[in-house]
Amino acid sequence: MTPESASLGGRPAQSRAPRRRRAVRRVAWWFLAPALAIYVLVIVYPMLAGIWYAFTDWNGLDPDYRFVGLANFRRLAGDPQAVSSLKMTFVFAIAIALLQNLFGLALALALNERLRLRDPLRLLFFMPVVLTPLIISFLWKYIFSTQGPLNTVLAMAGLGAWQLSWLGDPMPAVASIVIATLWQSVGLAMVIYLAGLQSIPAELTEAARLDGAGPWQVLRFVTLPMLAPAMTVTIVNSLITSLKLFDQIYVLTGGGPGYATETMSTLIYKTAFTFAETGYGSAISVVFTFAVAAVVLAALHVLRRREFEHG
Repeated sequence: MTPESASLGGRPAQSRAPRRRRAVRRVAWWFLAPALAIYVLVIVYPMLAGIWYAFTDWNGLDPDYRFVGLANFRRLAGDPQAVSSLKMTFVFAIAIALLQNLFGLALALALNERLRLRDPLRLLFFMPVVLTPLIISFLWKYIFSTQGPLNTVLAMAGLGAWQLSWLGDPMPAVASIVIATLWQSVGLAMVIYLAGLQSIPAELTEAARLDGAGPWQVLRFVTLPMLAPAMTVTIVNSLITSLKLFDQIYVLTGGGPGYATETMSTLIYKTAFTFAETGYGSAISVVFTFAVAAVVLAALHVLRRREFEHG
């Protein structure tokens, strides 16, 4: 009897193989079912419900509401506060993404060298990442307060002219939010870039130096092209997190002074939960979701193409 015709109970082995595969798939789906059920309940259902409420005048509490069609979206198109919030959302996103990657790369390059305190410094710069944004925000709110440590140190250093109402004036408030966010997020970019740097073969940099390349030429023509995948991950991650920035803004300024630091996230929260206009808040959420998706996908497309060119 050949292996091809071997059987148990008179059934060939080849005919049993598809049945075994189907049985394995059924078992896999049973294991996946609880996770899928939770995902549908926690993610998919609220998302679909939010899309539905965007076409209603629901206030978030009253079970009775009316279908208003595109009224919320027409209102959004003519809402100057929403336009201002969208602009500030992208201002924060661009500033934080650029600075986070710049400082993260600089720290990674410095801490990739053989320094005596390299490991403690890596830990020190990464520690803020594991703290919750609320803790970070309250810490920086104290630092930036009018009588807080920052203004006190400036006065002691004879720099009283540099004392500002950091959270009370528009430009300093924007800068304060960016600083507080960077202080927490730079460590994550540093770690990703460090992983990318350590994956670069030493032979490449040594060959570039033997050919007469200086430090800047090695960085430009060897290190940065080889870091393209790490840059893609870090830039896309920083864009996503900064576009949905909420905790730092809500704690530090509440969107103020006036609407100077209002973003789409804080506007959605206030509209839905403070002013009880859940339908309108849902409409803002839907538009904002598509805007974020478009920006992130465009950035991902450009960065992936750059990877391919340097690959």
